[in-house]
Amino acid sequence: MFLDKLRGLRALTLPDGLLAGVMKVKISLFVFCFLFIFATSSSFSQPPGMGMRKGRGEPTCWRASDLDLSQEQRKNLELIQQAYFREAQLLRAQLFTKRLELRELLTSPTIRIEPIRAKNSEIIELQSKEEERSVEYLVKVRNLLTPEQLRKWCPEQEFPAFRHRMHGTGPMGPMHQRETLPPPE
Repeated sequence: MFLDKLRGLRALTLPDGLLAGVMKVKISLFVFCFLFIFATSSSFSQPPGMGMRKGRGEPTCWRASDLDLSQEQRKNLELIQQAYFREAQLLRAQLFTKRLELRELLTSPTIRIEPIRAKNSEIIELQSKEEERSVEYLVKVRNLLTPEQLRKWCPEQEFPAFRHRMHGTGPMGPMHQRETLPPPE
């Protein structure tokens, strides 16, 4: 029964104009897919962060922990990392709490603008503190490395979010002095 229906469908033919239009769409779709795959395949040929440094010919740059460190350097790096991540975790928890508090203030119809501005200033201060700690961490790592290791080191590889900060963008847009809120009316 199913085969009889299938044979009946084969007998149907499309008008020449419609058939030509379908073929044009199929060919266009095939060409587009081919070009898309061809264009994007080179961007995935290397793992993230493994590109060539401009003008040097060196194949890669690395996180400090991936460099050929001595035992003493490795031990000191671990101590620096532990101290940084402990402090960063505390700052992130404080930021999370302040953002929740700001949300509560913003959604309360009875709160005036001054407490909202004050809470936003606290958040900005904590964000600034977090940035300072990140740079301090990188400076400590930098001081740990030899000149040869420094040539192979990429600070932006140390934390994924820092890469955006170094290039001037992050989840909140370009890095610049942030204004607290619009002035009162």
